[in-house]
Amino acid sequence: MATRLFTVQEAESILPAVEADLRQAVSIKPQYADAEAELNAVAQRVTMSGGALVNREQLIHVRGRRDALAARLKELIDAIQEFGCLVKDLDNGLLDFPTLFRDEEVYLCWKLGEPGIVYWHRIQDGFRGRQRIDADFLANHRGEPPN
Repeated sequence: MATRLFTVQEAESILPAVEADLRQAVSIKPQYADAEAELNAVAQRVTMSGGALVNREQLIHVRGRRDALAARLKELIDAIQEFGCLVKDLDNGLLDFPTLFRDEEVYLCWKLGEPGIVYWHRIQDGFRGRQRIDADFLANHRGEPPN
C-alpha cells in the first residue's frame, strides 16, 4: 500500500505545487531523449567505421548535457513524488494519487491540462480504465495522512 492516500480534495490542493515541476519534466524529457539519441548515433558511427576519430569535445559536451538533463529530470520527479503522488507518464504528463475506494486502493488520475481531478481507476486497469468521479465515488473514498 502507498505511504500516502489522498482524498480528491487533498490531491487537488497539491496540484498547483506539482504542476510546475511536471511541466518542466515534460519539457525536459524530449531534450534528454535527443541528447541520448545523439550519443547513440556517435557510438554507432564509431562502431560502423571501426573506431573512426571522434570529436571528443562535442562528445563531452553532449554527454554533459545529457547527464545534466537526466539529473534535473530526476530532481523534478523526486520533488513530485515527495508529495505522495506517482509520476506515471512524462510523455502525456500523467500523475496518479493513491486513494481508498470501498477499502480497495485505487488511483485518482490527473493528466496535464485537465482542469482538476475528475477521474479514477483501479491499479490494474491503468489509464485506459479511467472512470469519471461521481457521487458514489466521492461518498465512498477516503485518504489517510502520510505515514
